[in-house]
Amino acid sequence: MSITLVTAFSLGLAHLLQRAYATFRGPVMFCLMLPALTPPAVLAFLYILVFNGPHGMLNGLIAKPFGLPMVDWIRDARVIKFSLVLLTLWRWSGFTTLILLSGMEGIPKAYYDLARAEGAGFRQCFRHVTLPMLSHVIAFTAVFLFLDAFVLFEGAYILLGGSGGTLDAGLLLVAYTYQTAFTFGKFGSAAAMGFSMVPLLMLIVWMLLLRGRSGRTRALRARPESGEALSLSHPGGTHG
Repeated sequence: MSITLVTAFSLGLAHLLQRAYATFRGPVMFCLMLPALTPPAVLAFLYILVFNGPHGMLNGLIAKPFGLPMVDWIRDARVIKFSLVLLTLWRWSGFTTLILLSGMEGIPKAYYDLARAEGAGFRQCFRHVTLPMLSHVIAFTAVFLFLDAFVLFEGAYILLGGSGGTLDAGLLLVAYTYQTAFTFGKFGSAAAMGFSMVPLLMLIVWMLLLRGRSGRTRALRARPESGEALSLSHPGGTHG
């Protein structure tokens, strides 16, 4: 959930910042980067102030005035996991936006010029130019978010009061390993759980990086000047 949501949100922000004036990029990126530079424990306390049921700022400023049902993001077992996803979105969206924006700035403009010359619109440019040329950067972002989701502990531990929350709905793998070792005293089982994660992590990271590399390779097979860099179909146009 966090990989999909954060990547899509960051990609949209990167597009907006790429089209914004250069004067505004610095201050906006600084504000977006602040959560990534803030310790997870501090972010968890700020998150509690905003989402803490009927006493949180979100319900007090939005739900109550408009008569909307109040959601207890921290204690309702149905939304605890999504609450952790929102915490990840808040923390890493600025950092991943910076990574994706840097990758977009590195795409040669000739690819977009050729696509527009063939009559491609914004959607076709995004599908046939931006995504293929940015696939390796997206793969790196996905690997980073995947590893962060696996090792997420401090923020979730403080947010849920040192446990998995209501009905253990927010109990994550690292938190469960910690409980097994230091709460139940089963250090051998906790060590086995920790080592068992390594092959799975290596396999998934390899698959993500391989997918990103293959997409980048397909995008670079042809050059814009050869007239075969893109394969676009549109009304009244040609195939490039």
